[in-house]
Amino acid sequence: MREVKLKAVTLNCGGVGEKLDKSFKLLKLLSNSEPKKIESKKRIPGFNISPGLEVGCKVTLKGENAKELLKKLLEAINFKLDNKKFGNGTVTFGVEEYLTIPGIQFQRDIGILGLDVAVRLTRAGLTITERKVKRGKIPQRQKITKEETIEFMKKNFKIEVIEKRKKEKR
Repeated sequence: MREVKLKAVTLNCGGVGEKLDKSFKLLKLLSNSEPKKIESKKRIPGFNISPGLEVGCKVTLKGENAKELLKKLLEAINFKLDNKKFGNGTVTFGVEEYLTIPGIQFQRDIGILGLDVAVRLTRAGLTITERKVKRGKIPQRQKITKEETIEFMKKNFKIEVIEKRKKEKR
């Protein structure tokens, strides 16, 4: 019951217009599944964004496909993650250029793009807090802490956690 498992890996790319089409192709290339386009909910005049405008795309992978892709994505960033990238059962990081991912070649119709990666971890019994009918509560000891998240990633994906020092004020 205490075993931590990989729940899902979500890939996310942003853009409007032509860049959105390139992002869509990139996520389809990486995941071998159909991405979903994301519409904005707010109006942001400074960026010419209005409600209902498609501003990004995402794809969520689960199971063995997620594990294999996560290994490739971590290899693209040399298996090094900053301590700030970890949360309670989550890991988030970015890949600056998809060209650094092993096994992926440059695609002329996509160009050079980056993407965001979000990893969710779970433990047996946590789904009762997410369901709509008869939602339950779980004790604090069953929740995944930041330290457990770091240990899971170190053990299963052989990552190195970098501790950044705070800048001293003069």
